[in-house]
Amino acid sequence: MQSSTVIWLSLFLALLGPGASNAAEEISGTASVIDGDTIDIHGSRIRLHAIDAIESRQRCYLPNGVAWRCGADAANALAEKVGRSPVSCLVNDVDRYGRYVAKCYLNGEDLNAWLVEKGWTVSYRRYGLDYVEHENRARSNKRGIWASEFEMPWDWRRNN
Repeated sequence: MQSSTVIWLSLFLALLGPGASNAAEEISGTASVIDGDTIDIHGSRIRLHAIDAIESRQRCYLPNGVAWRCGADAANALAEKVGRSPVSCLVNDVDRYGRYVAKCYLNGEDLNAWLVEKGWTVSYRRYGLDYVEHENRARSNKRGIWASEFEMPWDWRRNN
């Protein structure tokens, strides 16, 4: 009886389409950085799970009032970290734009966590609490964006 349930569940998920059956999908390969929280691997656009980066056009302001391109710097930091090394992403969802949502790894290191810990992105609590402690450490050590004043990315997108 249980095996027939598994078969029916598998058929149901297959009929729902790709977004419903991607929970265990892995995408691996050389990553191209799109921005501080999005990469592309072999034509698959991947949004990094539970983090949010400052937008490319967004600015941060140092204590002396000087503006800096913190969004672009976040993307550059990720690109430098990844280089041409293979990245492996475990897909857990598909967002409303059709991008895969995933935790991605470089040589076993969680890239999402690395970005938040270094202060290049914030923990996106709306989509998960995975990286709150990483953000707390980055903020208390004034790493990356936390060394400046900035508008949270979700607020900046809404206002711009």
